[in-house]
Amino acid sequence: MRQRKQKAMRREARTAASSAHASAPRGSAIEVLQAFLKLGLTSFGGPVAHLGYFRTEFVERRGWLDDRHYADLVALCQFLPGPASSQLGMALGLGRAGWLGALCAWIGFTLPSAIALILFALGVTRWAGLAQSGAVHGLKVVAVAVVAQAVWGMARTLCPDRARAGMAVVAALLVLAVPSALGQVAAIAAGGLVGRWALQAGQLPVATHGAYRVRRKTGAVLLLLFGLLLVLLPVLAAVTRAPALAVLAAFYQAGALVFGGGHVVLPLLQASVVPQGLVSNDVFLAGYGAAQAVPGPLFTFAAYLGAAMTGPLGGWVGGLVLLVAIFLPAFLLVAGALPFWEPLRQRHGVQRAMAGINAAVVGLLAAALYDPVWTSAIHSRADFGLALAAFGLLVIGRLPPVLVVALAAGAGWLLAR
Repeated sequence: MRQRKQKAMRREARTAASSAHASAPRGSAIEVLQAFLKLGLTSFGGPVAHLGYFRTEFVERRGWLDDRHYADLVALCQFLPGPASSQLGMALGLGRAGWLGALCAWIGFTLPSAIALILFALGVTRWAGLAQSGAVHGLKVVAVAVVAQAVWGMARTLCPDRARAGMAVVAALLVLAVPSALGQVAAIAAGGLVGRWALQAGQLPVATHGAYRVRRKTGAVLLLLFGLLLVLLPVLAAVTRAPALAVLAAFYQAGALVFGGGHVVLPLLQASVVPQGLVSNDVFLAGYGAAQAVPGPLFTFAAYLGAAMTGPLGGWVGGLVLLVAIFLPAFLLVAGALPFWEPLRQRHGVQRAMAGINAAVVGLLAAALYDPVWTSAIHSRADFGLALAAFGLLVIGRLPPVLVVALAAGAGWLLAR
């Protein structure tokens, strides 16, 4: 009797939380575009740093969702193959302003770096020293402060007790011991299993429901389309022997099958374009260096390759076509998974598992704070001092991240002189 009463109370609480969230005012596509365009212009440091920028913008500053809901989305996007930060942005845009919001989030976050890389592809020799400039190094250093702020804030919210703090530490150690996508997935899976069986139900608040308004039938169609394109594009390319279709199939496969972010996709892209003579290895490596120097997702490297190709694609058209090809599976996956993910995460057992996964995500961020963020940016006492100053401006001074990024770029430029 007591158990039935507790279950009924939990159902009522979930219903109330879901109704409250669904009745919350939704934003406009223009609002989403403006927010993500700012991030697309200033989010340096790779996918891990992007998670910090997103949390600062949408959890702390705009209040579009809470820390727990944000971490749940992060966990979902970490489980899915493809560019996790871009998928997270699409999900946030979808929840805020529907399908048009998802499109605007992707355009705003992706287009600045894609345009920069296409321009770079059209003039590689002129911009050859971009990736080694002092200003760009300052932007890499500020990414250390951004990720550190994210770890600090998420740890306080998602690891409030010894059990979850210990899970975060173990997850970080596992990722450091196995520095690959396999280590990340293993840490998240272990966090879910331990959380499901070790955490107590009373420790967890009721999860708020994300009002993405995507029907299950729509989600199933999107997931089916994802699979069909993955299978049919290579078959059609082989049957027709069309070079353009073969390139499209290769880039779609790269976006559909890669876990671990943009750095992991680079070897696949190189194997797709360099041996075939579509792009020389020197041009490929020059573009790789430039991709480290621009904000936004590293998957926009596809736009550079498309623009740099001698054939069958090339120029602006080639860059934009391959940009869509590599990001399309990410959209199909995240939009297709959300209608199944949201009802599932309302179950009490799943909530306990998600609490463990959220703790593991904190551990993943902590490990990534060291490698690759810290190791690629901090090389001297001056670098450490600049990162510490940026962290103080973000956490204590509460300055806008855009201003801190600009100050760090200027300081990096001055230190390089």
